[in-house]
Amino acid sequence: MNARPPVDAARDSLAAPALYAQVAERLRARIYAHELAAGAWVDEQGLAEEFGISRTPLREALKVLAAEGLVVLKPRRGCYVAELSERDLDEIFPVLALLEGRVAETATRRLTSADFSRLAEIHAELERHAAAHDIDNFFEANQRFHSALQELAGNRWLSQLIDDTRKFLKLTRRDSLRVDGRLKQSLAEHRAILAAMKKQDAAAAALQMHNHILSGRAALAKLLILP
Repeated sequence: MNARPPVDAARDSLAAPALYAQVAERLRARIYAHELAAGAWVDEQGLAEEFGISRTPLREALKVLAAEGLVVLKPRRGCYVAELSERDLDEIFPVLALLEGRVAETATRRLTSADFSRLAEIHAELERHAAAHDIDNFFEANQRFHSALQELAGNRWLSQLIDDTRKFLKLTRRDSLRVDGRLKQSLAEHRAILAAMKKQDAAAAALQMHNHILSGRAALAKLLILP
């Protein structure tokens, strides 16, 4: 009779992600890094050979990404990385503005002095990076500021909706912070959000955040007409 595997080994086996999930994560990372560009055809055979796997787990991985909206499966034509049109952006940003506005409102209602100090520290980083015109680090600090607000709001469903919505925005290479004057404008908008939160004015914080998100869309639109 065969001996049962050690408990630790069995646990490790159960904990290991399925192969298709691992492949999906690798492809997702490539899409977000634009190594697989928006609109590009996905070479299934080439990827299967590169990863050393059969086509079956690769196709299962692509189904996962298709369900997330990151790729499009076209009958008899294959798989393509999804593209965002101007209409898509026009439709996504108002939704994101509503969601992030609700986060700001809820976070303000739950705000403690310690919470505000944490947000103020992140904002101080934004101020420093803006003064140095360091767009990359400003972007990273901005992401942490928004994530901190989601954490304060404490609504996992709202956070999930925001995270899922933001996934689509990663499909575009365009960065509104690179538009002339946008860095300064974004910083001023963050100041207004923080000021409203300091006053514990939840409605004002929601409005300022809503306008901040839509302002980002307006800046992206300018990139379209730049030479």
